[in-house]
Amino acid sequence: MAISHVDADQRVFGPRDTEIPGSPVRFFMNPLAVQSIILSAAELGNSTVLTTDSLQAFSANANLLPYTGSSSKITFPLIQGMGFVTGVYTNLQPVVQSSVFFRSVSSGSVSSNGVWKYQITLEDNKHWLLYAVPSNGQDPQLSLVSDAELRGTPNWSGYIQVAKNPAASSGEYIHDNAAGVYPVAMDITASTFSQTGTYRFQWTKAGLTGINAPKLLMYALPHHIESFAGPTPFAVTPLRLQTTTKGIATAVIADYWTLVEPSLPVDMGFAPWNGSPPQAQGSAKLPLPAAAINIIKPIAASEIQQNMDEQTNLDSMYFSGKALSKFATLVYTVHEMLNEPDLARLGLGQLKLAFAKFSTNQQIYPLVYDTAWSGIVSSGAYVTGNPGQDFGNTCYNDHHFHYAYFIHAAAIIAYLDPQWLALNKEFVNILVRDAANPSTADSYFPFSRMFDWFHGHSWAKGLFESADGKDEESSSEDAFFAYAIKMWGRVIGDKSMEARGNLMLAIMSRTLRNYFLLQDDNVNQPREFVGNKVTGI
Repeated sequence: MAISHVDADQRVFGPRDTEIPGSPVRFFMNPLAVQSIILSAAELGNSTVLTTDSLQAFSANANLLPYTGSSSKITFPLIQGMGFVTGVYTNLQPVVQSSVFFRSVSSGSVSSNGVWKYQITLEDNKHWLLYAVPSNGQDPQLSLVSDAELRGTPNWSGYIQVAKNPAASSGEYIHDNAAGVYPVAMDITASTFSQTGTYRFQWTKAGLTGINAPKLLMYALPHHIESFAGPTPFAVTPLRLQTTTKGIATAVIADYWTLVEPSLPVDMGFAPWNGSPPQAQGSAKLPLPAAAINIIKPIAASEIQQNMDEQTNLDSMYFSGKALSKFATLVYTVHEMLNEPDLARLGLGQLKLAFAKFSTNQQIYPLVYDTAWSGIVSSGAYVTGNPGQDFGNTCYNDHHFHYAYFIHAAAIIAYLDPQWLALNKEFVNILVRDAANPSTADSYFPFSRMFDWFHGHSWAKGLFESADGKDEESSSEDAFFAYAIKMWGRVIGDKSMEARGNLMLAIMSRTLRNYFLLQDDNVNQPREFVGNKVTGI
């Protein structure tokens, strides 16, 4: 397993766009395949197999076995924010390699709690630390056999931890006091009170145990640092590392973090919203100027006569949902803001019929339940043989975009006609569960498929491989997804769902500003790039 870390001065920048003020670079890249440290074993070779297990929302185990069925293996517990890369060895001979080459490696020294330490300098003058913790106290005896390889004792069991140290002796001290433990899973809990939302990351850890066991070294992103509350700010250290696309990460020594969002958009409703009181509960009774009503009313009367079924019964959940949401917003506007209930009733009847095509699963490509990845997907790719059908919905691309429009349309219909809920509530809740299930106990859907609570936004990419990683793709539709959940929760009386939507919106208002929608003073993206104002997908 190769470990790579790219510093800011290693980035590669694209050409400048002279049509944009300031001529920012069009893109930047972090070099790939810089294999600074490689954790391996002498037994691994052509027959090596890679397996995974314990796949959860924030973590997974990757296992390397010499051959299928072997009881010997290296297990890598991978988790967001981990300060060390840890390899747990079972009856193997450790091999540590570097494609950058070793300039120097200190002899192993053991601490009082049985942790063996190695100081490594590579030929690029980067400094790394390696800690080995034998399961039986046996010296791992890691020694250089070439300028590219360290080799340890055969039949060794224990775990090896690797970390880059950018901070000389002060960084070494921080790592020394955190070595020996590692995270294997993370849980999130949250609560809201009035306009304040509090959420907490709690890690399950392994390794050294007991009252004197170290606390975890985890890296926080900039939006985490802004949100820290309670005891967490006091656990922040001076140790910092560059991330690929989210600024500078900061090391925190703690087994849990507490974060607070103080300005939940609780008063946001269906009506236009400016975020300022006294817009009580997002009231739909905001008066429109008479001049505006006179302009809007004849246009609305014309548009509400459109054939909604024709525009919504499409071979795409995405475009069908957008059309349903559009017409729902039109009906709401006519009913609540133009005060034309009879005209709105005409549109609402059409809208219900158009929505029923989907709630009864009679659309062109019906939805099906996928047992492999536990989700509701379009049957489009199965019918056409094209995995990219409907933007890859069958392969879990963009579910939060697609389903948000249905959820939003349903919220407006149910607001205007509460009796409609009886036949449609379960269908809409299924869409919510697919994209934003709040429960790890739900055996039919994974926890929070799309929204990443650690990164503070959703990922659009599903099962498709991507050379440059997953993408956000549409920050506006990501926010709309949270808004739709919030409003559906409000209409059906699910306070917990409404609160989750509010918290997601508040977190995204922070992360989108930090990482995607760039003001002139943004410090998280390269200054050469900030002039683009938006990061792209």
